[in-house]
Amino acid sequence: MTVADTVIDIERLSLTFPSSDGDVLALQDIDLTIRRGDFVSFIGPSGCGKTTLLRVIADLERATAGTILVNGITPKQARLARAYGYVFQAAALYPWRTIAGNVALPLEIMGLKGEAVRSRVGKNLELVNLAGFENKYPWQLSGGMQQRASIARALAVEPDLLLMDEPFGALDEIVRDHLNEQLLQLWAKTHKTVVFVTHSIPEAVYLSSRIVVMSPRPGRIHDIIDSDLPRERDLSIRETQAFLQLAHRIRAGLRAGHSYDELA
Repeated sequence: MTVADTVIDIERLSLTFPSSDGDVLALQDIDLTIRRGDFVSFIGPSGCGKTTLLRVIADLERATAGTILVNGITPKQARLARAYGYVFQAAALYPWRTIAGNVALPLEIMGLKGEAVRSRVGKNLELVNLAGFENKYPWQLSGGMQQRASIARALAVEPDLLLMDEPFGALDEIVRDHLNEQLLQLWAKTHKTVVFVTHSIPEAVYLSSRIVVMSPRPGRIHDIIDSDLPRERDLSIRETQAFLQLAHRIRAGLRAGHSYDELA
């Protein structure tokens, strides 16, 4: 793999949080390379450091040891260059702004105006199947539609990298399945590199080209699994032997890390 193929390069990364009762080691000796165009899921129990690792990539937390590069530069430089879009667990849309206004917000912060903003907003709402909802307000949309709007907002800055922190965790299973299908279609259309945090084994297997299995705190990487499933897949693939074998390997990794019983 060449340097140009590498989006995220992490070596011996650790992170310690200071606290009044003593330091908390959240991440320990993380080594991970994420390739351009991959869909990588982090899976593990609550408190294992999945979201913390994602936040380190996004420069929302700072490692206390080791190194990390995003597109060959530091996470801070990548953040300032708007090299990634971030989708949070909650949609976090401003209720007083229309859906178009919410998607436009990062573009306004960048200083774009007029047709440049309207064009990007329209294109990205179409990508997430929300064309025609530009003038609606968040409270007029379902939870799943709000999360799609938050994905459109993250894509509006035209990043190569999309970071997603359990974006569908609060949704019911039927809506979650539908959004999983739509996210795969979006990945196929945009060729983005996606890093995705989840508690769900079926979701991790269905979405990912690679799955990173993490152990309980301090968060470490127990296993990295390359998926041999075809990139074009629908929900029926979950009944296949190949899918079930990948799910079994993840469960075995979680059990080995004493984390399976804690998984939500």
